Amino acid sequence: MADGLVETYRGTVYPWHCDHMGHMNVMWYVGKFDEATWQLFTMLGLSPAWLREHQRGMAAVDQRIAYQRELHAGDTVVVRSTVLEARGKVIRFAHEMRNAGTGEVSALTRLVGVHLDTLARKACPLPQAVADKASAFGAPMELPWND
Repeated sequence: MADGLVETYRGTVYPWHCDHMGHMNVMWYVGKFDEATWQLFTMLGLSPAWLREHQRGMAAVDQRIAYQRELHAGDTVVVRSTVLEARGKVIRFAHEMRNAGTGEVSALTRLVGVHLDTLARKACPLPQAVADKASAFGAPMELPWND
């Protein structure tokens, strides 16, 4: 974590992840980023067990993805993540997916998540402990969007 990003996923591209053009299909990028998200949330204190116990949830309300380089069957990938902002009911975060063999960036994504009260079915403030931990994960990440 020398640059402030934290590793949140490591995996492999399997043949069934690839489409008829021979590279990993977009649905698998999203899936791997989703797995990284839950690792990041757990590191922040928003584990699935904590969410269930406190009748809370998280909902993605915005996601942007930039595909940089194709991945193929057999490639290994690593996702590193950062929290861009945690305030009120919202957490903004980003993931960087790299080809673990070459080190090249394969894809970047930026997400906005909202903390929910699952009983009232409405947004509620992030716990202060989560906001405090999120500030420790804050690291700059160059993204192709101006927001």
